[in-house]
Amino acid sequence: MIETLLQPFQFAFMQNAFVMVLIIAVPTSLLSCYLVLKGWSLMGDAISHAVLPGVVAAYMLGLPLIIGAFVAGMFCALATGFLSENSRVKQDTVMGIVFSGMFGFGIVMYTKVSTDVHLDHILFGNMLGVGSSDLWTAGLIALFVGAIVIAKRRDLMLHAFDPVQAQAVGLRVGWLHYGLLALISLTIVATLSAVGIILSIGLLIAPGAIAFLLTQQFARMLPIAVGVTMLSGFLGVYASFYLDSAPAPTIILILTAIFIAAFIKSNINTRRATT
Repeated sequence: MIETLLQPFQFAFMQNAFVMVLIIAVPTSLLSCYLVLKGWSLMGDAISHAVLPGVVAAYMLGLPLIIGAFVAGMFCALATGFLSENSRVKQDTVMGIVFSGMFGFGIVMYTKVSTDVHLDHILFGNMLGVGSSDLWTAGLIALFVGAIVIAKRRDLMLHAFDPVQAQAVGLRVGWLHYGLLALISLTIVATLSAVGIILSIGLLIAPGAIAFLLTQQFARMLPIAVGVTMLSGFLGVYASFYLDSAPAPTIILILTAIFIAAFIKSNINTRRATT
């Protein structure tokens, strides 16, 4: 019985998957708290989809895929900001147009390039196929993003709640705005090999939303989000071994189930408080 339960830990590819999911849990969950507070969930979705043409272009030029993904993600963020500030169209509409256009462009580019990189691995990730280079890349990015977010957590929180007040007290709002976008792009690059383009958005939204339902104090949101993501990631990878399913979608399903439970708990507590 014990040997069966411990069987997933006996394989090197499963060990790498466990390490990878614990690594990417830190930056994604920390950023998700700010994305939920700022109402930027669609921005994370836009950037995650928009990196595809950058990935294909980097492959064509013989560059590391992470460079192309980061450049494309930043281009999407900057283009969205420019168009929304210089037109009457609302930001969410602009984001939808930009990311769908770039995603479509990436698909067209991919169909014209002969490559041994399978599209499913780009879109949905290949967590069971990550190697030491992927772990090092994700680890360094997670360390950098986590350190920046923790160091600037108060400034980012004020910018998320009240950008006008943040500017009034002397904070560089522009640096915070585009710095946060850069951190999102870097984090999506870190998760690219593990959960892919499409599923990375789940890790950038669900943890913050769950933490938001479980507590009213932002200082507690950050550790709750990290803990929930690590737990869901570990259980998702572990369960996928026995279910013979892909780890990334399994992790997202577990996060969804936790969100539903947190939603029910929040509603029950709200009703008790009003009665």
